[in-house]
Amino acid sequence: MSALVLAFGRGELHETALYLLILWLASTVAASWLSERKGYGEKPGLAAGLFLSIIGALLWLLWPPRRDSKWKVLGPFGSGRAGGKSVAEVRAEMAASGEETHSG
Repeated sequence: MSALVLAFGRGELHETALYLLILWLASTVAASWLSERKGYGEKPGLAAGLFLSIIGALLWLLWPPRRDSKWKVLGPFGSGRAGGKSVAEVRAEMAASGEETHSG
């Protein structure tokens, strides 16, 4: 590990450093998207992606979605499982029937 740190400090990693940076940024974007999709907002996913890199994205992939989230209503990739209803319509129906929603 110390050899990697020394090589990075001397500028000997070249394209490897660029690939690691791209991986870090892509995992941050993925974690942010997943957390927003699962109903928790973008900020928790952004923090997890920045601090934990690819582990943060995997964490959000395994984290359970909220009941009224886009993940549950529309499916993981927006396949439209709700029969053509939007997330707002499903949340309104849940509120009308007395179910707890986590909108906000």
